[in-house]
Amino acid sequence: MARGGIMFHFLRLSALVVSLFLPCVALDLRDAAVLVPDGFSGPERKAVDLLVEEVAARTLVRWPIVTSAPGGKHCIEVDRASNRSLPAEGYSIAIGATTGGGCAVRVTGNDSRGVLFGIGRLLRELEMRRGSVNVRDQWKLSSAPKLPVRGHQLGFRNTNNTYDLWTVADYEKYIREMAVFGANTIEVTGGGEEPDNGLFPIPPLRMHQELSRLAQEYGLDFSIWLPADAKTYEDPATVERELRRWDAVFAALPKIDAVFVPGGDPGHTEPRILMPFLAKATTVLKKHHPNAGMWVSPQGMDDDWLAQFYAVLREKPQWLAGVVHGPWVRPSMKEFRAAVPSSIPIRLYPDITHTLRCQFPLVNWDPAFAITYSREPINPMPLWETKLFHGYYPGSIGFVSYSDGAHDDFNKVLWTVLAWDPETDPVQIAREYGRFFTGLDTIADGLLALERNWTGPLATNANVRQTMEQFAAMEEAAPVPLRRNWRFQQLLYRAYYDAYVQRRLLYETELEAEARRLLAEAPRMGALAAMDSAEQILLKAVAAPTATELRSRIVALGESLFQSLGAQLSVKRHGGSGWERGVTLDNLDNPLNNRGWMFSRFAEARKLADEKERLAVIHDLLHWQDPGPGGFYDDLGNPSQQPHLILDEEPGQQGFAERLEGPLSWVSHANSWRGRPIRLEYKGLDPAAQYKVRVVYGGENAVPEQGIRLIANDSIVVHPYRKKPLPVQRQEFDIPQEATRSGTLLLTWDREQPPSGRLRGAQVSEVWLIRK
Repeated sequence: MARGGIMFHFLRLSALVVSLFLPCVALDLRDAAVLVPDGFSGPERKAVDLLVEEVAARTLVRWPIVTSAPGGKHCIEVDRASNRSLPAEGYSIAIGATTGGGCAVRVTGNDSRGVLFGIGRLLRELEMRRGSVNVRDQWKLSSAPKLPVRGHQLGFRNTNNTYDLWTVADYEKYIREMAVFGANTIEVTGGGEEPDNGLFPIPPLRMHQELSRLAQEYGLDFSIWLPADAKTYEDPATVERELRRWDAVFAALPKIDAVFVPGGDPGHTEPRILMPFLAKATTVLKKHHPNAGMWVSPQGMDDDWLAQFYAVLREKPQWLAGVVHGPWVRPSMKEFRAAVPSSIPIRLYPDITHTLRCQFPLVNWDPAFAITYSREPINPMPLWETKLFHGYYPGSIGFVSYSDGAHDDFNKVLWTVLAWDPETDPVQIAREYGRFFTGLDTIADGLLALERNWTGPLATNANVRQTMEQFAAMEEAAPVPLRRNWRFQQLLYRAYYDAYVQRRLLYETELEAEARRLLAEAPRMGALAAMDSAEQILLKAVAAPTATELRSRIVALGESLFQSLGAQLSVKRHGGSGWERGVTLDNLDNPLNNRGWMFSRFAEARKLADEKERLAVIHDLLHWQDPGPGGFYDDLGNPSQQPHLILDEEPGQQGFAERLEGPLSWVSHANSWRGRPIRLEYKGLDPAAQYKVRVVYGGENAVPEQGIRLIANDSIVVHPYRKKPLPVQRQEFDIPQEATRSGTLLLTWDREQPPSGRLRGAQVSEVWLIRK
């Protein structure tokens, strides 16, 4: 480094050190007033109301709104810049106590939305307690968003786990809170035609109308996710009927800025047919909303359909506002951007709501969590979601997230802030989230701790207990209003739930180990007696459960979340829509050992008249994972038992089929995700020996007819493409000796071209390499 560079960095470091030891002067705003100009627009007045009301809700201090500078007190001036060339939606904030009559706090929006987002940023900086409002003195900030689209899907529909219990007031509060962090778009799902599910406080169409009105009042964009899911669009009568239906949807809403039509999931129409229909639908849309745009995604499309899709895009149709990349789009975002004409914008549809069987499955997640949490748990992931964002957003104009409930609340905030400024530190986002919503700086540490809970083998993760104790201490010290805060309740629920699952996993693993010790005595004590004794041990998981006090607290928090948020954590108790739709209370006691599978093997053995045959069943059960002398075993998808798997750093390699009948080893599997093969590498083999591979092709592959192929050393076909056997079972194949003669072996599984755009391919649950 040049000498001048060294001096520059020394001076920067010196300034930083000095600043760390300077006292942080706070400006007391308890007696402040909000100064606004005459002639503010409706959205700008709404923004000022948001400022006053959010401060009052947290502090009981209600600032008056004035149009002339108040005497004898601090004022907060909110204005709109006269310079129209400033970046859209940006703002500037200047804070400094004055003696000349000017306001100590000045928020200036570059435009109407800039007023809203500047106020939101000020709110994130305030230190608010009951009876006090402070902000650090003497600082300035000018900011504008990098990405112009920053939004979230808030679908009022049957399949989500929260929103269908919300009132208009609940929605308004949440929309405002997202705007505080910079969100400018809300999206509803469907045309408001869903049948009543017994939870809706008002009919879906009426709610859509109210949400459209709220977007208009706050100056935000309003989007509709509207599948084209008629049976066929080749029939002219069907086209006319669907256009009339969509016309009624568009006419009923006071504001629409975008309509997003997924090409699949749901949807099943070839682009050569779908795109002409959407051209006609755009004409209908613009009849009611001239500035609205039509967006479409190629979700679920195979290569032939993608070729049709790209062919239409190359014509640069005037009716098309842009395209969307989201779940089940076969090419990566980088590949998609290269294929789409540069003049056509791409909006992202990131799945921030699911943990498995989704666009971004978690990596290195313990199967015990998959069994209990399934797809939609409370899932704050500061570091993981930041990594996903940075790998996904380049080439896009922003995003509207895929969300099925408020369980992904933190992820919404994080994606919003990163879309405003991708360089923002996720830890800083966590701090602002905690400060604004709970008043606690320690929430940031808690969010990071919860993420660590979900990394690697659960049984040995010491962080889980520490996280529970950390949140228990916060709960013990929390005032009553905070204990009633649903965001705080969510984090407590997660911390206690994680700890409970770990306690149960350790307990039930030990019960299984004891049961196996008894089964090993079967040749001496008899198969039937051994199975009876083992069964009684395994049943202790139900008859004498562990951590009952922790379980009771989780159930109580679940009921609190139903009351405070509308969170449907149970089908029976709360009206949840299904077992994988966030109903984690219903999954709380799902078995975490092999007892269900062992009971089924016991039942099989008891039907046998011959003792030797009964003992053979027990022997097979006890030695299920044993590859024999000189052999190797991998339980793929289980972070603690896959030593030979070549790990893929991208999400998608690990998968789960948490309701598949069989041993626990079938719950998890490895995927050949996005065409990337599954690879296992072995070293130290006997060059003179012959080997065979035993394999279980498990998983929930949505395309079971898609063939799986096994290749050794990238050149030797062990077996050609073949369908996965159903029911799932073990299969064996000889490995040609030439493949192991070097003492090493590389096994690779890949898939046939799928009949749809689904990205999950070969799914392998277990692999034994057995020396013959």
